[in-house]
Amino acid sequence: MDFTELSKIAEKLAYPRVLSESAEAGSVAAALLTEEGHVYTGVCIDTPCSMGFCAEHAAAAAMVAAGESRIVKLVAWKEGEGPVPPCGRCRELLYQLNHENLACEVLLPGGVKTLAQLLPDRWN
Repeated sequence: MDFTELSKIAEKLAYPRVLSESAEAGSVAAALLTEEGHVYTGVCIDTPCSMGFCAEHAAAAAMVAAGESRIVKLVAWKEGEGPVPPCGRCRELLYQLNHENLACEVLLPGGVKTLAQLLPDRWN
């Protein structure tokens, strides 16, 4: 699967929606492709007290729940903007789930970089 297909999957999920008076979701969606060829998706959940989480975390949780941890490609898509880079917390989480994820290709606004390039100084 190429980034065009993966981006279309994420883009379809990237639409903001109000969940309650204190929670919104979906302004960013993520789609990741695993080594086994499966695609997992997630959306961000935003709350005023910072209990929410990123779209990449949601997609990674779905992947882990299915018994996988090795990511080949990742795209995070912000509604109205296109691809966005994962935050530092997401970068570190993806690395810690499987150290081979450093080779994961990440779509950015200016092209593609590996997770290793985005996370040069890892926590451990």
